[in-house]
Amino acid sequence: SCDDTGIAILENNKKIKILSDFLSSQNDIHASYGGIHPSLAKREHAKNVFPLFLASLKKTKLLKKGKTEFKKETDEILERYPELLKDLKEFFSNYEKPDIDQIAVTIGPGLEPCLYVGINLAKALALNWGIPLISVNHIEAHILVNLINSYKKEAFPALALVLSGGNTKMFLMQNIGIYKELGATRDDAIGECFDKTARLLGLPYPGGPEISKRAGKVKKSRFKLPRPMMHSNDYDFSFSGLKTAVFYEIKDRKLNENEINEMSFEIEEAVIDVVVKKTEKAILEFNPNSIFIGGGVSSNKKLQKELKKLTKRYNIDLHIPKYTTDNAIMIGVAAILSPKIKNYDKIEANSNLNLND
Repeated sequence: SCDDTGIAILENNKKIKILSDFLSSQNDIHASYGGIHPSLAKREHAKNVFPLFLASLKKTKLLKKGKTEFKKETDEILERYPELLKDLKEFFSNYEKPDIDQIAVTIGPGLEPCLYVGINLAKALALNWGIPLISVNHIEAHILVNLINSYKKEAFPALALVLSGGNTKMFLMQNIGIYKELGATRDDAIGECFDKTARLLGLPYPGGPEISKRAGKVKKSRFKLPRPMMHSNDYDFSFSGLKTAVFYEIKDRKLNENEINEMSFEIEEAVIDVVVKKTEKAILEFNPNSIFIGGGVSSNKKLQKELKKLTKRYNIDLHIPKYTTDNAIMIGVAAILSPKIKNYDKIEANSNLNLND
């Protein structure tokens, strides 16, 4: 959906078993831009996806020598990806259909040029292998990966927080597939805020891990930043003002290493304070039995620590997924737990896909 190419093969037989999991990150490529360059991301996906696909099948020993009849419609599906089309034609001429029953692919939200690389490969495979294609909302996938082999009715109602580079959203979840969006960012996503403030401080991309690493080197900060919308009477977020505050705080000065550490500390504190306060407000209003978190920023250790303290205070469960950043496992889990089967020719990318679409 963005800058990570992932393919996984899962087996669902009472329990979900991960047979293979391959991921190619583009962090190094986009670092010089301080963020994602969509056309470069699309190009890298198109280059990386077939080798990952082949590696997944080899690891799971699902490759079978033989031949798959090539459907002419595949030419149209992959006309914008000539190298991928060439690789797939060669693959079909050497291997028969593997023992795979369904294919899942994320259709959004995300960057449409990136989404279409995965979608079109999935369409081509589903068509030529004659198997169902399941469309997955990647926000739902971030939530449902918490439930891999641990679904319990008692977990609901639940609050679900999706905190990533492209999304900051809070949902009330009555069960799988039943969501009410309580709030979302009005401007920058939480991970985007980390990326932009890190760039202001001269720190490399991605910004979240760098700011967290720097923040861990100090115990306090001389700087004081605002906590945007922390006390607003809703569940929306806003982080662009925090970025602006950092800009004005440092624009006429050159920070030394310790000051960069202290500013990183204050940025992380400000972001976490807002998330925890909004979460507490939702706990008091909706009385959930548990909280699910997901997305790259949910891997932040200090955020996890503060949410653990909060949920312990209110005696509710906190679910922290093993798979936080974008990955293919969560897409497979979502397809198993909340399948939305469509004809291959009906699936299109939707950069603004809503959770209940």
